[in-house]
Amino acid sequence: TGGAGFIGSALIRFLINETSHNVLNVDKLTYAGNLDSLKCIEKNPRYQFRQVDICNDVALTDAFNAFEPNVVMHLAAESHVDRSIDGPAAFIETNIVGTYNLLEVTRRYWAQLPEKSKASFRFHHISTDEVYGDLDNTLDLFTEDTPYDPSSPYSASKASSDHLVRAWHRTFGLPVLITNCSNNYGPYHFPEKLIPLIILNALEGKPLPVYGTGAQIRDWLYVEDHAQGIDLVINKGRIGENYNIGGNNEWANIDIVKTIAKLIEQEFVKNSELSIRFPSAKAAIEQNTESLITYVNDRPGYDRRYAIDETKTNNELGYKPKDSFDTAIAKTVQWYLNNEAWWKSVMDGSYQNWIASQYE
Repeated sequence: TGGAGFIGSALIRFLINETSHNVLNVDKLTYAGNLDSLKCIEKNPRYQFRQVDICNDVALTDAFNAFEPNVVMHLAAESHVDRSIDGPAAFIETNIVGTYNLLEVTRRYWAQLPEKSKASFRFHHISTDEVYGDLDNTLDLFTEDTPYDPSSPYSASKASSDHLVRAWHRTFGLPVLITNCSNNYGPYHFPEKLIPLIILNALEGKPLPVYGTGAQIRDWLYVEDHAQGIDLVINKGRIGENYNIGGNNEWANIDIVKTIAKLIEQEFVKNSELSIRFPSAKAAIEQNTESLITYVNDRPGYDRRYAIDETKTNNELGYKPKDSFDTAIAKTVQWYLNNEAWWKSVMDGSYQNWIASQYE
């Protein structure tokens, strides 16, 4: 579910390119769902797509009966904290009611499977480290046993969905797995999130908005590393367990912004054609890209620090990110420079209006 979103599309590309699985992508195609992110695999005979809202019981049941899955990977969610503050209702509907509906459709499907298929079936719920709240001590880390303490309507709705998944395992025996990941970044990321927003604003010579002083710390996970981590969990994880997946890359927001500004400046030095394609960025670079940094009011309930302890995932499953942050962030910047058509197609008028209301 949610396979046209940022993490979902990365996971589907991984499954089609790196495994022999057949994949059915079930996605409602909201503003953040983009089938262009799957163009490279859309004609593969092992891939199918259905436009389905996970709150639609009938359409979801039809999809299960037609495809007959042995694994459900649940990524469909409203996921942007700022939007959850502006309009919490959509987050309650999709993340809580939608997860409940998916669990019930899955339970009915799973209950009628032959015993062998029933035993091998898995429901994998992909969640976030934001359910844990934030960390005061600079040495503390989120473990799988950290008590939930969500701060925003988004993280509260994800915490609720985690609890529902656990309850369906304890009460009905549904074979579930849960993963909680840190902040993802990489190609095909919708430009309302920090890293793509900063890259694209810099390319257009626009202000680089930073909440508060930019001291908030996040653990950054390259989305392609996350995809291979999800695959490990579904194949090797213990039923009923949750696993943290992180990137071992803690950065303050302001340092992320400055790093991106430097990388873009370096790319313009290496490639003179970029100055022609992005004249506004060239003008900003001549004055120093960091001069575009603009500090805006902190959003309500902003968490100070997230950091994941992934010892359990490393020890039990052998998970380890393949990319260092330096290489992955450089690849990310390069991807946006090379894929202007993709990001321009998603930045329509409604998105621009939302960005204006959020940061101006």
